[in-house]
Amino acid sequence: MIVPAPVPQVFGFFADAKNLDRITPPFLRFKVLTPDVPIGVGARIDYKLRLRGVPFRWQSEITAWEPNERFRDEQRHGPYRYWRHVHLFRETDDGTQVEDGVEYDVSCGSALHHWFVAPELVRIFRYRQEALARIFGKDPRQSGKVAILKLLMNGSARRRA
Repeated sequence: MIVPAPVPQVFGFFADAKNLDRITPPFLRFKVLTPDVPIGVGARIDYKLRLRGVPFRWQSEITAWEPNERFRDEQRHGPYRYWRHVHLFRETDDGTQVEDGVEYDVSCGSALHHWFVAPELVRIFRYRQEALARIFGKDPRQSGKVAILKLLMNGSARRRA
């Protein structure tokens, strides 16, 4: 999506772990447990959340950090077998293009993924786009697209990492 703000401002928003609460849907009851961690390569952030009433703990580690361009976080402990999330930031004539790419693997099987995991991820990222639009003064109805493009099964993502 494109937000009407310069790259340093948008990247700075993402560089503050406390802002994750602001762009995560309330139904997840998401809470950052380590909000004051300095963000950079090697930083670990702990969270807790609930999905359909089931509590989870999650820890992610920042594994790439290129200010005003991109960063990557990877799950170290959590509900997925594998999770890698890349955040990209590009300057445009209208502000900053923000793009998320996620590679993940689940242990629940393809049917449960199709009917539960993928729709929930679309719902979560759609909320995130709408929240970013509101925060940066854009009409939330003009958010970008959210799609689940590929499911990595049987640890294939780990072999590529």
